[in-house]
Amino acid sequence: MHANLPTTELLPAPFCAKPDIVRRFLAWVQTADANARAQGASALARAYLYCDLPASVRAEAVLAMTALLDDSSVCVRRSLAEALCRAHDAPRGVVLALAADEPEAAAPVLQYSPVLTDADLVDCVASGDVVAQTALARRPSLPPRAKAALAETGHFDAIRALIANVEIDCPAELLHRIFARFGDDASLREALLERPALPAALRARVAVAAAKDLGVEASQWMAPLRAERVAREARDQAICTIASSCRPDERAELTRALRAAGALTPALLLRSLLGGERTLLSHTLAELSGLPLPRVAAFILEPQGEGFAALARRAGLKAGVLLAFRAALGAIKAQAAEGGDSLKLPLVQKVIDACEQLDDPALAKVRGLLWRFAAEAAKAEAASFAREAAASASTGRLPRLLEFSPVNDDSGRAPKLTADFGWPPTRAAMLELAAPSANSGEDKAPRVELPPELVARLDDAA
Repeated sequence: MHANLPTTELLPAPFCAKPDIVRRFLAWVQTADANARAQGASALARAYLYCDLPASVRAEAVLAMTALLDDSSVCVRRSLAEALCRAHDAPRGVVLALAADEPEAAAPVLQYSPVLTDADLVDCVASGDVVAQTALARRPSLPPRAKAALAETGHFDAIRALIANVEIDCPAELLHRIFARFGDDASLREALLERPALPAALRARVAVAAAKDLGVEASQWMAPLRAERVAREARDQAICTIASSCRPDERAELTRALRAAGALTPALLLRSLLGGERTLLSHTLAELSGLPLPRVAAFILEPQGEGFAALARRAGLKAGVLLAFRAALGAIKAQAAEGGDSLKLPLVQKVIDACEQLDDPALAKVRGLLWRFAAEAAKAEAASFAREAAASASTGRLPRLLEFSPVNDDSGRAPKLTADFGWPPTRAAMLELAAPSANSGEDKAPRVELPPELVARLDDAA
């Protein structure tokens, strides 16, 4: 055979009928260049897989592919791996040898080969470098033992590939282990959040870690106490969103994760209540008091009773915040507030009113927190109104002169305001006030008269 012979001619149609074709191929390999050898290796592997070869020729083909494993060029071994990687009947010995080869040659079989068993994959995780582990992490199907081995010992890039592989299911325990190892990395946290159906407890842990980074970054350009508050409020907002949207069977685990992270604070619980949501408080009091959840829920339905006060004391809540919780629960019950992840301004205001009626120094911090909640809720309400107004407003051009009170336009009684703006200004702007006319008949707002040349420039700019 000639070194430049095309691949399609290396194994022509009569190939299957020639018993000496494999021997001739091995003789040709001795003189062919690396590129031709790679093409020949691919053709030989495809012939083994898809041609109706006699048993003796198939045996010799396996021997030839085994011999190619020692080829000095990695591209030859890579070509052989690419041809065999998706086949169920590829020679197991050849596939195992390729899996232990250099990463460039091993990657195709590590990522796709169905010949590799669970034990093979676990061994490849333990012995492979970052490239090999990354190829394993990208497999469309990865057995549980191999996933656990990757989560426990995998390199960072391999873990990122595992998280990004949405074709495989990753149990919550595995994801929690990954977070325990690499949770300080922001890019890995973002990758975790992109996975569908991420457990609520893990999302909360991600929110806590992200808030910690925010506090460190914010402390570089603002006062440390203010940076800590900003980070804490951002964390609590995210946790309330998670708590309001998580499944019922996730709530107990979410509460335990928040407690372990030190994020289960009275401020968080009060924020959740003032969003109209009692679920987080119920699970928290059950977790902290050790009482069954149904009994805790019954006490919460009667927040003014002694049972709720005893429950709060058993859970470790201070007496200073008990009034705020009682007022919030009473407001939710009275107004039938719907749950959500954002503060409800009427609820916040009602709790503020209840706290302001008592001149208790112990409520000073609670009142400050409530007023911050009120400001946040008011800003959110104003932003929502602005978005709705912008969406419904006309997008046409504004008139040349804006008359804010056309019905109440009293040019005779209101002082006339005339401004002279030079462009570029050559002198200070002159304001001229005219006394109101004695014969005024209508109520008109003051007009702003601009020079014609400035009006023309404004029109051109628009």
